Amino acid sequence: MTVFHLLLVAIVQGITEFLPISSSAHLILAPKVTGSIDQGPLIDVAVHVGTLVAVLIAFRRDVAEAFIGVFDLARGRFATAAARLARNLMIATVPLVILGLVFHEIGAMDWMRSDENGRAFKIIGWTTLIFGVLLYIADTYAPTRRTLEGTGWGEALLVGLAQAVALIPGTSRSGITMTAARFLGLSRTEAARFSMLLAIPAIMAGGTIGALDIVESGNAQLGVDALIAAGLSCIAALVAIKLFMGYIAEATMTPFVVYRLILGVVLLGVAYL
Repeated sequence: MTVFHLLLVAIVQGITEFLPISSSAHLILAPKVTGSIDQGPLIDVAVHVGTLVAVLIAFRRDVAEAFIGVFDLARGRFATAAARLARNLMIATVPLVILGLVFHEIGAMDWMRSDENGRAFKIIGWTTLIFGVLLYIADTYAPTRRTLEGTGWGEALLVGLAQAVALIPGTSRSGITMTAARFLGLSRTEAARFSMLLAIPAIMAGGTIGALDIVESGNAQLGVDALIAAGLSCIAALVAIKLFMGYIAEATMTPFVVYRLILGVVLLGVAYL
């Protein structure tokens, strides 16, 4: 891959991973729009790992608290705020891991990103529209009545089930987890915090699978390309996280909904017309 292509993929991933507009959709669409060769799922994983490093840096205090929570749970101290945070993150990750392994084994991801009969554009178009509307409803009408630490295990599981749906391109992992969290009564800031912390185990799981695939492929150049892409996406993601968290503390998700609606209509127009 050329440096320009790697830079394009890294910036797209870094900016879109934590915004409710679907990074996977943009990673699939980028080569189709620019006429470049599809970077493939392994480079996709690499840029996700770059964003993992970014979120670890940006939310290092929450990450430290979650680690403390793991030890609290191991010692039977279930009532601490750290333990509840760790518990919620673990429970919400389980559905994604299970469904992700299933999709990986049956080749579902490659099937959904295929150009056959305009499949990728149709899937991304519909999911972009549908989950964009749900995001608007949740963000506009859902009450705010709890914090992340005050969220029960059952509610964390619901967010996790929603996150698993994001394996379908165009859904947006951050978008659907924030939507579910808002429906459950978390504020925009708390919903975004939960979503970004959930990205850590989610990307770790995907990154592990991707790393094993790179080793099995024996493609050393692909490994170098992956490292470059990961570093560039980390920088882009750090900037995006900072700007997004500052924005939602004062404003609504409506601009992202409008973007999703426009993108969805355009994609469906291309796919069906």
